[in-house]
Amino acid sequence: MDAPVATTSASAAQLMRQRRQTWLAACTVAVLVVALLATAWWWLYASRYQSTDDAYVAGDLVTVMPQVSGTVVAIDADETDLVHAGQELVRLDTTDARIALADAEQQLARTVRQTRTVFDNRDQLSAVVGQRRAELDRALADYNRRKDLAATGAVSSEEVGHAHDALNAARDALIAAQKNLAASAALVGHTGIADNPDVQAAATQVERAWLGLQRTSVRAPVTGYVARRSVQLGERIAPGGPLMAIVPLERLRVDANFREVQLKHMRIGQPVTLIADLYGGRVEYRGTVAGLGLGTGAAFALLPAQNATGNWIKVVQRVPVRIALDPRQLAAHPLRIGLSMHATVDVRDDSGQQLARAPRQEPVLTTSAYDMDRREIAARIEQIVSENERAPQAARELAQRVRSGDLRHEAGQAESLRPQPVPRAPLQPPVQPSGPSSPLRPRRPST
Repeated sequence: MDAPVATTSASAAQLMRQRRQTWLAACTVAVLVVALLATAWWWLYASRYQSTDDAYVAGDLVTVMPQVSGTVVAIDADETDLVHAGQELVRLDTTDARIALADAEQQLARTVRQTRTVFDNRDQLSAVVGQRRAELDRALADYNRRKDLAATGAVSSEEVGHAHDALNAARDALIAAQKNLAASAALVGHTGIADNPDVQAAATQVERAWLGLQRTSVRAPVTGYVARRSVQLGERIAPGGPLMAIVPLERLRVDANFREVQLKHMRIGQPVTLIADLYGGRVEYRGTVAGLGLGTGAAFALLPAQNATGNWIKVVQRVPVRIALDPRQLAAHPLRIGLSMHATVDVRDDSGQQLARAPRQEPVLTTSAYDMDRREIAARIEQIVSENERAPQAARELAQRVRSGDLRHEAGQAESLRPQPVPRAPLQPPVQPSGPSSPLRPRRPST
């Protein structure tokens, strides 16, 4: 009776050992399979691709600011609106700007007239110099004639002395006139009325006032969508204050934060596959690595972490990697700034550069929205100058002469206006008349 019981117990123990061995063998095989799969995954994927979920859409946020102060009278764009470069966004009250432009135009007209007076004064002084030179010639001729007559006794020495004094007075008058002409010519220089520095300065003020009037219309610097509008109707704004922002969606990018251990084989230009949570796996974006950040996010934080303490815990740092997106895919499937992305970088080809080796050859962003056609104000300035100077065509003709280089004649005239030395006539002693004849009338002939 005891023998069958012992046999049954032995069989049960043997069965348990077999089950245990089978379980251990299965576990061993499973571990080996998992290890093999992990090795294969690392070899085929992990060593060739680096991925992260810490990636977000970024882009340019172009802030719109006024260039002049004023009161807002119209807002032509609101959030989510599409605007084109050069389109008016905000309009300011133009009353002050128009008054400033009118004042500048009046000042230009006054300056032209004052400058014209200076030119007229130069011409008058030139005529005075000619008159004084003629008077000097007459005085010199009169003195020489009386000196010759005094030698024959026809005139008295007193009359010769008076002629000599008149000659000296005429000479001094010519010198004074030449000095006055030189001073007036120095104010004029080798320019015309339109090229006078005072007129040019007044014209610059007119152009500046005109620019202030044009800038009362705040325009979009780039094409994009309006975001963060803060300006309100009737608000008094100052230059440099943010009014709204414009986001050009065709220039969106992705900033992916990779762990520092993932950057060993990452290079500029490597292909990137991205999936947005907005569209899910049905939309796959293609991009390229545009650059690797020059510091971790913690290093550029407003308050960087201070690890110089007794208790220190190592934390794996992350470095931002900029990824450029395909504009065609962005046009087909638009993204928004701040959306989450899953980025996978193909690092198999690590022959590229980690840092850029040459500076950028083209600007990142450009705009021509602030370029203005100045032909209108140039024509207005020319009109004001022409209406207030002596000859309406003087400004245009002078500009043509400046362009052609035909200024030698004017320069020669200016040189001729300098004071010329006037020779002083030597004072000759008067000749004493002989005989009893009177010095005031000629001697009578003898009978």
